[in-house]
Amino acid sequence: MTELVRLRSGEADVARKALERCVSGGGVAVFPSDGLYGLGCDPLDAGAIAKIHRLKGRDDGKPSAVMYFSPLAIRELLAGLGPRTKAVASALLPGPVTLVVANPQRRYALACRQDPERLGVRLIGGPLAGTMCPVFQTSANLSGEPAPGRFEDVPESIVEGADLAIDGGELPGLPSTVIDIAAIDEDGSWRILRDGAVSPGDVTSALASVGLD
Repeated sequence: MTELVRLRSGEADVARKALERCVSGGGVAVFPSDGLYGLGCDPLDAGAIAKIHRLKGRDDGKPSAVMYFSPLAIRELLAGLGPRTKAVASALLPGPVTLVVANPQRRYALACRQDPERLGVRLIGGPLAGTMCPVFQTSANLSGEPAPGRFEDVPESIVEGADLAIDGGELPGLPSTVIDIAAIDEDGSWRILRDGAVSPGDVTSALASVGLD
């Protein structure tokens, strides 16, 4: 049976602990991100990732992001990357962006899929900020259907199939902006792969603020 947690004022710690318990135990969670509802699990657990694909309806072969909720938790990953990558992460995270970074150590290969030297990473704030476990993250929708911004719009089959469902109410409903900075330390290049909650102008301004454009 799915454990249901409703985020209420002053009770975010209950949700954070439930998410950590679920992920560390090999489970799959429905949770509120900073724009849409997501499905998450341990990014090193192939069985849990396979369960997420079953809940969504099919495995489309696309890479997924690894999401962090704590700057302390993401620090180790960023420590092995170049100075420009670190500067961009400092300028844009936490926030509604996904950064595709160089991954020379080939971490989280199950999320990278066919390109293990590139990894999508996120760091978000909000009520779940401070959760210490990173998660393999994808949207909580059936394959081909819109990603939900309200808990009520998460498909019933996904909620019932998950081990934990966190109801965070209505979210902004916007996906993260995906920015490819995998080559930024090599040649200074970057590009937006998907428009989202952060506009191209705001991305450019943020990068300019740390000496990149």
